[in-house]
Amino acid sequence: MSGSRPAPEGVDPNTPSSARIYDYALGGKDNYAADRAAAEKVFALAPEMPLMARQNRAFLGRAVRYLSAEAGIRQFLDIGSGLPTQQNVHQVVAETAPESAVVYVDYDPIVVAHGDALVATTGNVSFVRGDLREIDHILDHPDLRRLIDFDRPVAVLLVAVLHFVHDADKPYEVVERLKDLMAPGSYLALSHVTPDPHPEETAELVEVSTRAGAPWVARSRAELMRFFDGFDLVEPGLVTAPEWRPDLTKQVDPDKMWVLAGVGRKR
Repeated sequence: MSGSRPAPEGVDPNTPSSARIYDYALGGKDNYAADRAAAEKVFALAPEMPLMARQNRAFLGRAVRYLSAEAGIRQFLDIGSGLPTQQNVHQVVAETAPESAVVYVDYDPIVVAHGDALVATTGNVSFVRGDLREIDHILDHPDLRRLIDFDRPVAVLLVAVLHFVHDADKPYEVVERLKDLMAPGSYLALSHVTPDPHPEETAELVEVSTRAGAPWVARSRAELMRFFDGFDLVEPGLVTAPEWRPDLTKQVDPDKMWVLAGVGRKR
């Protein structure tokens, strides 16, 4: 962590983690020197990255409120959830329907340890350690099977995670696998870094991040729309994160927001 506490078993503090880099961008303290060093290399090229992280987190909150309060969803599967912070999914849905089931999934053992502590007394919320690239392992987990019934509508949240899944790991097939399980009337919410506003700068950022040990991939609007095959996009469609049903008092310059976000309803 940012202090002097030793790393938990199974955690290499010298290898950057996307979850801990995201935590650092949000102003959190559950990160190591390697995470901060990798993040600062990216921030040096794109100072708007911390703002994008905050706006991405705000999109998650607005999407979950919509899904719970307006769409009536009572089951949430948040894959690539990252470290618990303010306004987690189960806290947001508790405002509308505290009986909702929420399953968080992340591959980082620190995330799961913090998550387990957060929901230790909550029977309808669970943290599962799993990697999106091994989707069947996640879907077979007993906690997920206990809480999520795919015969009923469910919201699958893939917020700021698919850009860590390279094409060789078959991201479209992973989303298709999830879609096939989801009942009609289910929802997919995702956000993803795009190169569309600044392709040359984005390519440089990807290269710097890869060298720093935190590789990711940017995808175009057309590539992101493929994830929504079989879904009808909820208004306003696939837009920059702060433009999705905004509740902002101050407009964010879309040219400085390289994250597209959207919510789709399965037909």
